[in-house]
Amino acid sequence: MAHITIEYVIMLPILILQIILFPLTASWLMNIWVDSRRTLALQEVASHLGSVVQQVYFTLNHETITVGTITQKPDVPPFIENYPYIGNATLKTVLDPSMNASKVLTITLRLKGMGTKVTTTVLLGQNVVWRESTFISNSTNACIIAQKFANNGTIRLAFGG
Repeated sequence: MAHITIEYVIMLPILILQIILFPLTASWLMNIWVDSRRTLALQEVASHLGSVVQQVYFTLNHETITVGTITQKPDVPPFIENYPYIGNATLKTVLDPSMNASKVLTITLRLKGMGTKVTTTVLLGQNVVWRESTFISNSTNACIIAQKFANNGTIRLAFGG
């Protein structure tokens, strides 16, 4: 009989630990998986948004277009797992501006109510300027606005909405 008691004394804490440990581990792994899935979906949206900005810029930058405005609604989802996202962008010159260097637009997207944040970069020409604006995914007017000016060929980009 003593062996059975010792077995219970050894096995009971292990069983209790398994009852507590397995659900906690499963929950922890699920949270990591969900965060990774959201990050990947947000990164895909950021890449698509950057691609649309670049295409709009290159369209207006063609020499046959002297002046004009393009409003492009990107084909991105308004929500990622029921969370809207917001985006901002900053424009920086790659090299010395006196050398007519290219500029890099860095787009940052964040899920509202979550800590998920991603960035993507887009290479543009030297004649681009960025107007401070915010992309709000669940806005019905979420778009990209590009305007080319006749006097100096500058192209001003911004998020609309």
